[in-house]
Amino acid sequence: MEARALKKSIRMSPRKMRLVIDLIRGKKATEAITMLHFHPKHAAYEAEMVLRSAIANLNQKADADGIRIKDDEIVIKKATVDGASIIYRRKPADRGKSYRVRKRSNHLTIVVGTDDKEAN
Repeated sequence: MEARALKKSIRMSPRKMRLVIDLIRGKKATEAITMLHFHPKHAAYEAEMVLRSAIANLNQKADADGIRIKDDEIVIKKATVDGASIIYRRKPADRGKSYRVRKRSNHLTIVVGTDDKEAN
């Protein structure tokens, strides 16, 4: 059983978010939440909220089917960070020029599911 959570247009560059997401990909959900909660980067806060939402979606789906899922069985199956829209700004420069400032954003998708090894 799988469930996903998606957050769009997070005002942070995809590169910064990928540094945090690479740490939790493939781990158990309880371990990943602990890692994200104590990680100093701001991207960890955003990722933790999306991960908690995905776990809640999985539990709600399981309750609808009449299944009880333990927290130790939940694994992060897939976590992707995709680039979103870029907001362009201008920054004044010398001699009347201006430089382009690109404010990037990203979309974060996390898919969680039950551990297949324990189900067999």
